Amino acid sequence: MIDEILAYTDKIGKLLSTFKVSLILGAIVNLVIIVVLFKMTEMLMRKLQNKFSSSEGNLPIGHIIPILEKVVKFLIAFVIIASFLQSQGYSLTSLIAGFGITGLAIGFAAQQTIASMFGTISILTDKVFRIGDYVKVNNVEGYVESISVRSTKIRTLDNFLITIPNDTCANSIIENVSKASKRKIDISFGVTYDTPNEKLQEAQDIVRAVVTERQDIHKDFHIFIDKLDSSSINVRFYGYAKTKSFFTVLDIRGQIYQEVIKRYRAAGIEFAFPSQTIYMAK
Repeated sequence: MIDEILAYTDKIGKLLSTFKVSLILGAIVNLVIIVVLFKMTEMLMRKLQNKFSSSEGNLPIGHIIPILEKVVKFLIAFVIIASFLQSQGYSLTSLIAGFGITGLAIGFAAQQTIASMFGTISILTDKVFRIGDYVKVNNVEGYVESISVRSTKIRTLDNFLITIPNDTCANSIIENVSKASKRKIDISFGVTYDTPNEKLQEAQDIVRAVVTERQDIHKDFHIFIDKLDSSSINVRFYGYAKTKSFFTVLDIRGQIYQEVIKRYRAAGIEFAFPSQTIYMAK
């Protein structure tokens, strides 16, 4: 009786030993396969990243590749691990159901992150903006410094770095100033009310001459008497500069102001300043 029990125990020990060895060897083999496939995926994604990064026009798919790489790696690991467990006698249906419950819990916890990821894809595929563009988003304006999976960083003119979640960007009205082919210039020159009629016409002609001589102003501009202000008659210039740069527009505006001031003074046209006329009854 004792000999039979010992023999039976020995058989069970050998069976368990064989099972453990096969299980460990199988786990090692599958781990090696996962690592090799991960490396191949990384190499492929790096090639795609370099291809799209060096392509003319800075294609937006280049920014989606890191997200795609994570998704592919997850699928590789899931398929190999699921296949290995099924080969060891585990139910694949139960495994998928378990992943579904876990995924649901993670989904609720990471709802904001997932929304931001979809916002990133929306921004990049729609080509709303790219790195280096000057944009206005939710009363924030500046240059796009980076676009990550979760957020977009904008460097304002005050040199502040503003971080905006990409789901917020995707659901906002975005003004991409860099996409404009020309920039508006709208400036006025106030002259005194006692300016003679011929001088008023000369004031408009001077502004017209100044902007016509410039090569960086589109020729479809308008110059006119805008309104009778509280202390001045306003000569207004409305046109467009041949630039996308905000700072270049500032330079052009300053140069126009400077040249008009110089010619007004030479022509004896006086600029108005805030004043009041008081009439006293006798």
